[in-house]
Amino acid sequence: MMAVCEMAVAALGTVAFALLFGVPAIYYPYCGLIGGTGWFVYSMLAQGFSEPASAMFATIAVILLSRIIAVRKQCPVTIFLISGIFPLVPGTLVYWTAYYIVTDEIALAARTGFLALKVAVAIVLGIVFVFELPQGFYRFAAKKDKRALKEKGRKKR
Repeated sequence: MMAVCEMAVAALGTVAFALLFGVPAIYYPYCGLIGGTGWFVYSMLAQGFSEPASAMFATIAVILLSRIIAVRKQCPVTIFLISGIFPLVPGTLVYWTAYYIVTDEIALAARTGFLALKVAVAIVLGIVFVFELPQGFYRFAAKKDKRALKEKGRKKR
């Protein structure tokens, strides 16, 4: 039950960020779905893996979903990518690093800062891994929409 609540909150936060980012309103549900799914994958994997590994696999899920939906909706992938990755960004780790620096706890600052760096690098690696897949890999997602468009064209005649 807790995982579903966390997923819903992550989806809501993703939609709020999409609103700030200027994403068209018709894409809000997709952004929320992608962000919530990414957080769900992260929280499930965090129980057995390290934070960087969990973040990388969650990023892979976010990017795969972003690319599939972008192909289906024929829009740029960055609409879903930037807002969908939002829940995974290690903002609290960066905050605690700065806090520990200010309070002169340098050992804790170094530890949390290095962890934040590892999570950020894991997110970048997840993005790179999925973007290296050729565009043709996502054609299966576009076929259904093309058939629907052809059928609409026939009905109008």
